[in-house]
Amino acid sequence: MPLTIAPVFSLLLATAILLVGNGMLGTLIPIRAGLDGFATTTIGIIGSVYFAGFLIGCLATPHVVRRAGHIRSFATFCGLASAAPLIHALSADPIVWSLMRVLTGFCFAGLYMVIESWLNEQSTNETRGRLFSAYLMVNLSALTVGQLLLNAADPTAFVLFAIVSILTSLALVPVAMTTSVQPMPIQSTRIDIWALYALSPVGLAGSFVVGLANAPFWTLAPLYASESGLDTAGISIFMAAAIIGGAIAQWPIGRISDRMDRRRVIVVLSLGAALGEAALAAAGMSGNMLAVMAAGFLFGVFGLTLYSVVVAHMNDHGQSESFVAISGGMLIVFSVGSIIGPTAASIGVSTFGMASIFVATAAVHIGFAGFTLYRIAFTPALTGEQRADFVAVPFPQVQPLPSELDPRASEDEIPAEENAEEPRNEQSNGPAETTL
Repeated sequence: MPLTIAPVFSLLLATAILLVGNGMLGTLIPIRAGLDGFATTTIGIIGSVYFAGFLIGCLATPHVVRRAGHIRSFATFCGLASAAPLIHALSADPIVWSLMRVLTGFCFAGLYMVIESWLNEQSTNETRGRLFSAYLMVNLSALTVGQLLLNAADPTAFVLFAIVSILTSLALVPVAMTTSVQPMPIQSTRIDIWALYALSPVGLAGSFVVGLANAPFWTLAPLYASESGLDTAGISIFMAAAIIGGAIAQWPIGRISDRMDRRRVIVVLSLGAALGEAALAAAGMSGNMLAVMAAGFLFGVFGLTLYSVVVAHMNDHGQSESFVAISGGMLIVFSVGSIIGPTAASIGVSTFGMASIFVATAAVHIGFAGFTLYRIAFTPALTGEQRADFVAVPFPQVQPLPSELDPRASEDEIPAEENAEEPRNEQSNGPAETTL
């Protein structure tokens, strides 16, 4: 492992620094917005526009990198992203905050895509699995540290925003000083969403559901925790508990899904997520701090692991298709759900109270479980030989999936339009066209 990591240590270090800052900022924004008196609906919109900027960044970054190169693009994104937290601290205007969240989402999508393409360039089929595991460990560890770093200062002061800005600027140093050769330009991918739905309805619908249900958690759960009586330290531990729950559960759940029809695991995870959300709603109303923490951990175990199994299920049905095209399509659908989710949930809060966030998302998960059961009843399961091995993926609330780095993507992967094989389809054996 050390020999695998050494050539890309600077890139992994930059990823860790960025994730600590962005994970911290994602929780700090709703906390500070609540303290500044922003309406819950406004906070939901601010959460939604981050994902809108994120989606735009994923689509635009390949063109930016082709024009300016990796290092100059990374430096530009870092400069803009480090300015945004400072503007948050200087202004209490919701419109300004919304614009800064769009900018932040745009920049961080670009930053992570540059790093991920660079990591992929440094990997081979033999080392990609180990490198991906290290990348995943960096993700989960940095996200947890980012939550706990909220305790460094008062959220009403300038300091925490300054720390985020400093971290974002510092991430430029290891990338600028790396001796790794710059990779080839990032390839843009044109996605046929309907073809992906025909390939696997459960996979594509699951991607939308995860965005629709999980984005409100990342955006509004800090407000929920605050209303439940937690201080800033408690909120940071609550968010970290959810992340840790998802991190601990990913591998065992994934291994279980390798041994059976993944759709059955998806049903269990969806119902488990709904149970966690019901527990969050009940714990918030009870005011029991331990119950709030436990409910957050329970939601993390089920709700934050669902996406990995959905991705694995989609790729089971698309082994003859382009892995990058499939991941790109799922990212787009996830982003659309993430744009809708926080705003819709915040509107419900203004009418029905904070607990309605989790009642609504529990209904979404239950509905998805019902849809998946319908698919199980009318379409046969894949055999063990047809299923690819499960691979845990980073939580997609802060960065795009590292699709080319994933061990399931080989270096000689054939683009979809050049592939004459017909993809497996849950509905039929007919071809589903995906155009890059």
